This record gives sequence, C-alpha cells and structure tokens, in this order.
Amino acid sequence: MEWQRAFHLTRQHLEKGCALPTEPGDAVRQGEDLGRWVRTQRLRFDKLTTVQQWMLEHILGIQPATHDEKPRPRRTQADRWALNIAAARQFYEREGHLRVPRKHVERLGPGVGGEDQKERHIKLGAWIGNQRTRAATLTPERIEH
Repeated sequence: MEWQRAFHLTRQHLEKGCALPTEPGDAVRQGEDLGRWVRTQRLRFDKLTTVQQWMLEHILGIQPATHDEKPRPRRTQADRWALNIAAARQFYEREGHLRVPRKHVERLGPGVGGEDQKERHIKLGAWIGNQRTRAATLTPERIEH
C-alpha cells in the first residue's frame, strides 16, 4: 500500500507539470518525500516486482540506477579483519616485528587485501593492541593468523 501511495503521489506530481524529484527533499506531498522514494526505487530496482519495474519505467519514466550511482556495499567484519591482517603482514615484512606503536597508521597500496584500486589507511597500532586485549575471545582461526 505504501509503494502504491508513493507511486500515485509521484504520478500526480508529474501530471501537474513538475519535474521528477530525484533527491530527498525535492518534493514532499502529503508527508511523503517523493525524491527519497524515487531514489530508493532506482537503487533497489532489481528487488521490485516486474510489474513495479514496468510501472516505474513506462508511467513515471524512472530508470534503474547505474552501477556507478549505487553505493558500495558495506564491508563485513570478515572484510575488515582481512584488511587489518594484510596491514599487519605488510608491517611485519617491512619491520620484522609486530611491536606496533599505538598511534601507527599503515598505508595499504591499491589492490592490497583484496580491495579495490584505492589506498587504505589502517589504524594498525590500535587494532593490534585491541587484538592482544581480546586474545582470549578470538576464534582459533583468527589466533592462527
């Protein structure tokens, strides 16, 4: 029902000759933020039913968001762990030890740790200290690393 209500409010907005709202706050009708709704439909287009997709495209002129417009997926705990381990290994290979100063930040080059082509700045000193504090609660697999 909420989707249908927002759809009809957006259709009425367009029928009045107004532009399609694309950003939150662009148009609010009857308490519904049409810009936020349109953006959500574009970003989650593949999660909609075929009928909803058809209605958006053919009635409202809304196209799915391009790959570049979609936000990057959030990193999981496992992803963050892998990045920190990669930073620790890099530090160890360079320095020969893991006595990392608490405020040390390790720079991982592009593509290191299975990441995209972006340099990362890992707060390695704090992370190493935290792992030592939590050593008793780490899984055997993580202790092994």
